[in-house]
Amino acid sequence: MEKNIIEGYTTAALELIPRFEAVSPEILFAPIAHLFPSAPAQIADIGAGTGAAAAWFANHGQQVLAVEPVADFRKAGRRLHKSKRIEWLDDALPDLPQTLARSDTFDIVLLSAVWHHLDSRQRRAAMPKLQSLIAPKGLLVISLRNGPGSPSRPCYESHPEELVSLARAENLKLTFKQEAESVQKANRSAGVTWTWLAFSKEHNT
Repeated sequence: MEKNIIEGYTTAALELIPRFEAVSPEILFAPIAHLFPSAPAQIADIGAGTGAAAAWFANHGQQVLAVEPVADFRKAGRRLHKSKRIEWLDDALPDLPQTLARSDTFDIVLLSAVWHHLDSRQRRAAMPKLQSLIAPKGLLVISLRNGPGSPSRPCYESHPEELVSLARAENLKLTFKQEAESVQKANRSAGVTWTWLAFSKEHNT
């Protein structure tokens, strides 16, 4: 992820932390909740923000690796969500060196509101890494932003067709796709919507 995007989130952290915490994971994940496995399961939340989603998973008995490059978000997450089922890691897309060094795999690899911050080159670089993190029967779950973003945190257009093509090149099969409105009022007012997609490894089918 580009340095200026991380710096943009760092600069806006005081404003964004309460906004992130105000988002209900139950509402956010309503379109995809049926995809999540029963506890106990291993979840990798890539771009975990302040950990609101990680805490929601942990409260449902899941073990979560919360991967977040913005130090202020990690600090807030550790303070606000003290579950022993959450482990924080300072790491960033597209390379995820610290995450990959663990040699762990996950039942769900989740990228919620993250993919639009990667340009096309970074997306191509990220997909093989993400594929390697998926357990044999696991899923890669990604939300795509449709609409404008903050000028201080650049967004790149993201299309389902591009994502499906990148996933297919890594032997990942599209298993779910659904449009959803934004759960944040300001985003809805700006015309932002989201597309959820889920992928499984080809040999599972």
